Amino acid sequence: MKPNKKEDICKLLKGIETGESASVAIVNEEKYIQHNPQTHEGSEGLAELFKRLSKTSPKVNIVRVFEDGDFVFAHTEYDFATRNIGFEIFRFENGQAVEHWDNIQKRKGPNISGHSMVDGETKVIDYDKTESNRMVIQSFVHDALIQGHFERLEDYINQKQYAEHNPQFGDDLSKLSDALSKPPNDGPISIKYEKCHRVLAEGNFVLSVCEGCANQIPSAFFDLYRLMDGKIVEHWDTTEAIPSRSKWKNNNGKF
Repeated sequence: MKPNKKEDICKLLKGIETGESASVAIVNEEKYIQHNPQTHEGSEGLAELFKRLSKTSPKVNIVRVFEDGDFVFAHTEYDFATRNIGFEIFRFENGQAVEHWDNIQKRKGPNISGHSMVDGETKVIDYDKTESNRMVIQSFVHDALIQGHFERLEDYINQKQYAEHNPQFGDDLSKLSDALSKPPNDGPISIKYEKCHRVLAEGNFVLSVCEGCANQIPSAFFDLYRLMDGKIVEHWDTTEAIPSRSKWKNNNGKF
């Protein structure tokens, strides 16, 4: 039977909640590369870590999970005394997870349009459009977000059907456009995308992994887009500050 990487990652993530040691069998800990800069690498085995965490009665909700070749990426909600929203990315090699990236943000909202950070569509369709949708987001990130052609947002976004899940914005693009285009010291929210590291896709969903600055603080931006007929109709994201190099607990880097 062909291994189901999505199911394996869901079982792994739920292991945080259950403490089940078998959940980590999918991970090759000898090769495992951890990109969360706040996590020590190789100090505590995952089985022991999950067993310890489970004693705090955490809750793990896997809202969406996708597969792109050797990668599985998930949209998650955690309750470890405080509620957080995250994106988790795992790279597989020879049937086991060997590399991990994530981006976590405290849950806020609902936003002005009434959307939470996790509600909305979950069903993957349009598998035959995976590559074309990936190309749309690659172009959008480079053209509108990094190059700063904010006047072209509506070239990529279907404003009539658009649902925005960022707690600071709504379905109207004007506030987002202001945050992207204003100088860092002008206004309460400033966002600057500087580099895109990865674009992962399955069907009508595409995740971009970028770095830049949020309110002048070096940050990672993980953005999940849902597309329909070649345009963005829904967006979720997390923004997380990147610790200074002196505070990293491993040498692998955020990206």
